[in-house]
Amino acid sequence: QVQLVESGGGLVQAGGSLRLSCAASGRTFSTYGMGWFRKAPGKEREFVAGISWSGSLTYYGNSVKGRFTISRDNAKNTVYLQMNSLKSEDTAVYYCAASDGGFKGPRHSDFGSWGQGTQVTVSS
Repeated sequence: QVQLVESGGGLVQAGGSLRLSCAASGRTFSTYGMGWFRKAPGKEREFVAGISWSGSLTYYGNSVKGRFTISRDNAKNTVYLQMNSLKSEDTAVYYCAASDGGFKGPRHSDFGSWGQGTQVTVSS
């Protein structure tokens, strides 16, 4: 299992940007597919973005396509989520997740390790 710690959340105005980071422990980070999920009050946990172990393949939820970008730096054991053109409906707790053996899919059950989450609040 890999340990994950998110950072970079905060309060931002609608239309603004934030970059989330997820630092992973362990020597085998480069073999994990990574993902970002979010959960807003009263809503189901939602897949936001995913990335393959090499970074060559990326996947996005429909609600964030064209606005969010996922990337990773395997040398730094870190995955990022660049969020642009933020909307009030992006307000949620954002979670980083790792999938051993590569990215398998956007389901919660495809990921075996989770961070504690970081709050993103977008004011309108």
